[in-house]
Amino acid sequence: MTQSTRTVLRNQFNQALAAIKDAWRVMLRRGPSQIQFWFIALAIGIAAGFMALGFRKAIRALQAYLYDTDDILLLHSHAEMLPWFMVLIIPIIGGLIVGVILNRFTNDGRVRSVADVIEGSAITDGRVEVKAGIASFFASLITLSSGGSTGREGPVVHMAGVISTWVSNRIHADGITGRDLLGCAVAAAVSASFNAPIAGALFALEVVLRHFAVHAFAPIVIASVAGTVINRLEYGDVTEFTLETPGSLQFYVELPAFLILGLICGFVALLLMRSIFFAEDIGSHIQNRLSIPGWLRPAVSGAMLGLMAIWFPHIIGVGYETTIRALTGDLVLTTAVLFAVTKTVAVAITMGGRMGGGVFSPSLMVGALTGLAFGLIATGLLPDVSGTHTLYAFAGMGAVAAAVLGAPISTTLIVFELTGDWQIGIAVMASVSMSTALASRLVDRSFFLTQLERRDVHLAAGPQAYLLAMLRAGAVMRPIGDPRSITKEEAQGLIEQGLCIQASATLEAAMPYFDRDDIPCIPVVILEEDGSETPVGALYHVDALKAYNRALAATAAEEHS
Repeated sequence: MTQSTRTVLRNQFNQALAAIKDAWRVMLRRGPSQIQFWFIALAIGIAAGFMALGFRKAIRALQAYLYDTDDILLLHSHAEMLPWFMVLIIPIIGGLIVGVILNRFTNDGRVRSVADVIEGSAITDGRVEVKAGIASFFASLITLSSGGSTGREGPVVHMAGVISTWVSNRIHADGITGRDLLGCAVAAAVSASFNAPIAGALFALEVVLRHFAVHAFAPIVIASVAGTVINRLEYGDVTEFTLETPGSLQFYVELPAFLILGLICGFVALLLMRSIFFAEDIGSHIQNRLSIPGWLRPAVSGAMLGLMAIWFPHIIGVGYETTIRALTGDLVLTTAVLFAVTKTVAVAITMGGRMGGGVFSPSLMVGALTGLAFGLIATGLLPDVSGTHTLYAFAGMGAVAAAVLGAPISTTLIVFELTGDWQIGIAVMASVSMSTALASRLVDRSFFLTQLERRDVHLAAGPQAYLLAMLRAGAVMRPIGDPRSITKEEAQGLIEQGLCIQASATLEAAMPYFDRDDIPCIPVVILEEDGSETPVGALYHVDALKAYNRALAATAAEEHS
């Protein structure tokens, strides 16, 4: 062995030894706290898992009692045989109860859901509203049990956020830790709801945290697995939908059909989302115009749902029976189209009437019906080069849901985990890619981000758009008396020119002053009881930019850590 070879080997050995020593020092310094955090994540995962399981079982029990049936999976078929007045009155009573709950325990009569969890992750250090969240949880339970046409993922995701918020407040968690714990709770809740550990973890990362930072991955996976174990202890290792093999995909020849289906599903998802927003706006307009009390609005929605359910009982609740019928091809073309249209209307009425629930399960149902209708047409036109029409139902189910949630990765995986059939992957991925590409350009990325945009919470464009709204002028200003700040007399002169901003205002409101008036600073004031404005400091343009840059750097560091 030559001298140079021995030198290289010695250097490599010394470098490896130094790396081992560094790793040992990091383990001694950070290991115990990291392991402790993983135990907290596990505990949150268990709590969120039991919460989701309890919510699911409570819906089943209450539905069985209200609709007098032993088999909830056949609820729609059973409802057809009930007296019409029962089908009508159950949603009305449910709406009255929901209205009382929401108007008693929330400040706006609005159900909290996934959008509020996303907002909490981005803006409030991983915290969500606790009292309003608990009220929304029970309101959604009543809604789904009494004929509301929504899904159960929204309530369990927000209630999971309530659990993580309680823990974060108790341990005084900072923003990064609070967001990680929120992700853990959401992952466990989704996994326990749908027996989908992979999709649960990715949903928390893709939809709620909206990044895939390595530091968050391990605790979120731990919590997701815990939620799945809780589900399987109760229901066993079974998929949500038990289906026959849907058939084989005729590769290459049939793929263009799935791309076309994806575009159609993108438009269907857009119609579903727009119909909900339209119903919300119309409901608010009518409520204000007729001076309808807030607590009565869900009852009016319940009356409309009850009338629809007399003729179309498939709109009741989550709709798994109809989804399974679509996935097994047990519907004709006209029925599939009619059911998709009426379900869309029912979802819009439920959410526009502020009853409660989520949009994931309805989007699965509408997507399966859309895919089945397309598949029946496609296989009828070209039977020699087509697989079975149920393949299109699978692809449509994933495509509409992915476009609504703005989550192509986790939705694709959850379709696999809900069905247990990995052979349909190519078809689902092709349709999902087209539907999300189309729908995300016609709304603000997703249903949830569009909801937030309608409330003037600008998260869709990324942190550069919303970080300014998180920083207050009072926290960045230079106080009066600081030698680097303007004097009180100078501030008063600018105030008399109409140039000032309140201390509670955000930098988002302050930045236009600098661009419009080309001034180095603007006085910061507080309002006195007599309405006068007292200057307390000055917000300098350079200080605002520095604070903004620090916030951007902190966000980038978290997302890449």
